[in-house]
Amino acid sequence: MPTQKTVVIYDLQGNPTTKTALPTVFATPLRPDVIKRAVLTIQSHKRQPQGRNPMAGKRTTAESRGTGMGISRIPRTKGGGGRCALAPSTVGGRQPQPPTSAKKIARRIPKKESRLALQSAIAATASKETVAQRGHAIINIPQIPLIVTDKIQELTQTKQVTEALTNLGVLPDIQRVKASKHVRAGKGKRRGRKTKQATGPLIVIAENHGLTKAANNIPGVQVSKVNDLNPEMLAPGTHPGRLTLWTNSALERLAKIYSKGDTP
Repeated sequence: MPTQKTVVIYDLQGNPTTKTALPTVFATPLRPDVIKRAVLTIQSHKRQPQGRNPMAGKRTTAESRGTGMGISRIPRTKGGGGRCALAPSTVGGRQPQPPTSAKKIARRIPKKESRLALQSAIAATASKETVAQRGHAIINIPQIPLIVTDKIQELTQTKQVTEALTNLGVLPDIQRVKASKHVRAGKGKRRGRKTKQATGPLIVIAENHGLTKAANNIPGVQVSKVNDLNPEMLAPGTHPGRLTLWTNSALERLAKIYSKGDTP
């Protein structure tokens, strides 16, 4: 059994208060390959199935006129000056290889592998090198992982949350998110995505008393209950090491969820 690491709990003013032991799940080895597979599986369940009507492009009287007329054998509508139709790659014609709604686009992953991915993503939030490699601004953050008192769960105003994050040294990372937002135009523009923005810090809580709504307007900040965590939250874009703030009660609940026998 690995020895449990002791970390400091900080208050909303950024001052150290007491110490606590990290749950054994934070000792899970880093597995980027398993995390990537789990995140891609989650993303596959968000895609909307699409298909085409089997009769699309076929509701026409067009038919081929055969040979000997000095024209191609593409199906044409009846009447003078008939236009090409029905055949693929013609105006109003059908698609050659249309997508079908029966196609299986949702991936599956074994439960043990999914559990390992979540545990590995949780452990990656406690690695300073992994968090820094992901691009987060952690110069002013006193400790990785950052453990905060439960009073942060009771904040109900955006101003209070911003002040608390500033005292904890998270403000530079929020400013990084603000500076990263830009309008996508020209080459590389994607349909339905006018802007692109980096991912900011994640606050993991045990009970929500208004913090989720208060932090909603802070760029890049996401709040989640410890029971609702998944690999995509902790490793957006399949890259582990998201800057995460854990409340003291969230750590206690995490220790209950992942007992000694559940940690590899």
